[in-house]
Amino acid sequence: MNEQIGHSGAWALALIMIVVASWVLYRYLAPKTWREWAGAGLVQAFIIALYAEMYGFPLTIYLLVRWFGLDRTYVSASLWSTLVGIGETGMLVSMLLGYALLFIGIGLFAQGWRELYRAHAEKRLATNGLYGLVRHPQYLGLFLGLFGEGVVHWPTLFSVGLFPVIVLAYAFLARKEERRMVAEFGDAYLRYQQRVPMFVPRWGQWKQLVNRANTSDEADRHAR
Repeated sequence: MNEQIGHSGAWALALIMIVVASWVLYRYLAPKTWREWAGAGLVQAFIIALYAEMYGFPLTIYLLVRWFGLDRTYVSASLWSTLVGIGETGMLVSMLLGYALLFIGIGLFAQGWRELYRAHAEKRLATNGLYGLVRHPQYLGLFLGLFGEGVVHWPTLFSVGLFPVIVLAYAFLARKEERRMVAEFGDAYLRYQQRVPMFVPRWGQWKQLVNRANTSDEADRHAR
């Protein structure tokens, strides 16, 4: 395999994507404590590893070709496309599924941020909208976005390996935030914990979650 793998070598595009994604990450996660900075750092490493391989150097493919002999007639920088062996079709399917999860994740993250901001401004618990389905819709949106882009769409050794670490880090962070909420709101938050799941909606609520992720702030106010 001496020919250059397509969809690689575009380091300028890789740098642009890393900068834009990192700006969005730190702009909206806004880490304050060292635990929040540690979690954001893991996501930053995920972003760098993902786009450096997507547009720069396809390290995962080269390593797998050397270690497992995946020197096929069609070798793409996309891992799913190479492993499944159906060429551009495999890349297209993984791209569509991955982007669908990414956009749902972005919608959850943005709408969750708006609902939480409004609750803080009104000095109350956020228990309506997305927060009536899961207690941490922003983190769920982050998980879905990272899974869609870094596992379904463009898996790499680093993105697949980092994803469960990121989930664990933010699960611990969510537990710490909830202890603070219990200290502030007492029984009201304990009842909310018992009523609403942490990250995964109850069976039959996924469609409602996705619909709310696509609901604008103005429409949500009118609905309430």
